[in-house]
This record gives sequence, structure tokens and C-alpha cells, in this order.
Amino acid sequence: MLARRMPALLPRLTSAEAITVTKIQSLGASAPLTGLLAQRPFRAPHTSISTPGLIGGGSLPRPGEVTLAHHGVLFLDELPEFKREALEALRQPLEDGEVLIARVKARLRFPARFALLAAMNPCRCGHLGDPRHDCRCTPREVEHYRGRVSGPLLDRIDLHVEVPAVSLGALKGAPGEPSAAVAQRVAAARARQRRRLAGDGARTVNAAMTDAQTRAHCRLESPAQALLDGAFERLGLSARALTRILKVARTVADLEGRETISPAHVAEAIQYRTLDRRLSG
Repeated sequence: MLARRMPALLPRLTSAEAITVTKIQSLGASAPLTGLLAQRPFRAPHTSISTPGLIGGGSLPRPGEVTLAHHGVLFLDELPEFKREALEALRQPLEDGEVLIARVKARLRFPARFALLAAMNPCRCGHLGDPRHDCRCTPREVEHYRGRVSGPLLDRIDLHVEVPAVSLGALKGAPGEPSAAVAQRVAAARARQRRRLAGDGARTVNAAMTDAQTRAHCRLESPAQALLDGAFERLGLSARALTRILKVARTVADLEGRETISPAHVAEAIQYRTLDRRLSG
């Protein structure tokens, strides 16, 4: 349910994005599309999907789910249950925003810039850390289950968030903030990013910044830098994870309408690396 709310939080498709999305969706449509699509795509493939089905390819190369999710959301539920080779193949499109398929007579390039959402249980039985149920998994089984998702892939996922079980009281309580209100803050933050990155090429969001852009736009004052340096050593972060923390901290500041990145913004970004903390422990 949470994942399906994601497209409603993203800004509306621009005219150019709508044309691209419509072209891509027409390749997999069972009937001709009428007019431009206005909604960002949401794709949620089953865990049994093959690597060509997820990434693209085949004897007659066709775009995969990562391309069908271009400018939208790709949701992978029960992440450890996907085939290991399919998950590892995600690393290149997550890094480059495109898929390159090489064949004897042709090299095809499909766009694949999407927001990846993934969900997994803390263990195979799903009860680890739940005070209301006993976990039946041994430490070895928990390690094996989590090990089905590799460290390099986790490195490319910016936010790791634990979602505890919801109490009955919370379910019966007042509704939370509506998606439209959150979407307004997201749109304002995106507009701030576009203005900041104007003239730096086609990259208009923090997540797509190059290393040079990250250094230029994510400068930290001494207290924030000291906090980040300490987290790097304590958690054993990779250089890629460090860069992604900087980009997330930049986005947290943008959501608050702040131009400077404070220690609080860096601390929040570090807190979103839950799986890094587990791996380091």
C-alpha cells in the first residue's frame, strides 16, 4: 500500500517525459494507446521474473521492467526471493539510468531512470524483532536470508527504513497527512534542485548528480563534516554509500527549504542506512 502511493508523491510528468513514457508503454501494450499517458508508471513484477524480463533482452530484444518503469516506480516486493542474477543485473541501470543490450548485429540502449522501491522481511519467518511473535529462525538462517541481497546492490539503494508492525490503535486513529500535501513539498524541492543544477546538463535531481556536482552542491560545514567522517569509520561505509548520504542530506535540506546542509540533515541521512548499521555490527 505504501509503495503504490509513491507515484502520487512525485511531480507530474513534463511534456517531454509524457512522450517518452507513452512511447515505451506502447511497446508492451496489448492494444494501441490513445493519447499521451499522464500518470507515472508503477511496475511490480513477480519474484519469478527472469533477468531478461527484469532488465530487458531476449532473442528479439525487448525492454524489461526497468525500462517500463522509466520516469516512474519499480517495486520489488519480497526482495530476497528474486533470482540473484536478476538482482545483480539491476546494478548497472541503477548507476547509469539506462540499459545496454549487446547482440551480434546490434547494440540497443533503453532508458531506465526509475525510483526503485523494495521490501523485505527481517528474516524468513518475518517475526525477528517483533515483540508480539517469536522468531523461529536461527542466526545462521537470518544471515543466509539477508545475504541473498548483496552489499553492492544495497549500496545503490539510498534509503533503508525499518517499518515496524502497526498497532491496532494506530490503525483506528486519525488519518495521516494526505499525499497531496506531501507532493507539494516534493514539487518545491524538485524546483529548487532544477534551479541549482540549471546549466549543468540534463541532470535535474540530486540523485542524478555527478561526482563533480555533488562536491559543488553538497559542501558541509565543519560539524556536519565531522559527523559524516565519524559515520564513515564507524559503519565501514563504502565511497558510494558516502556519496549517496551526501545526496540524501542535500535532499533533506531541500525539503525543508534550506540551502545549507546542517548536521541534523546529515544525521537524518545516516539514519536511513539501517542495513549498513546491521552489516557493520
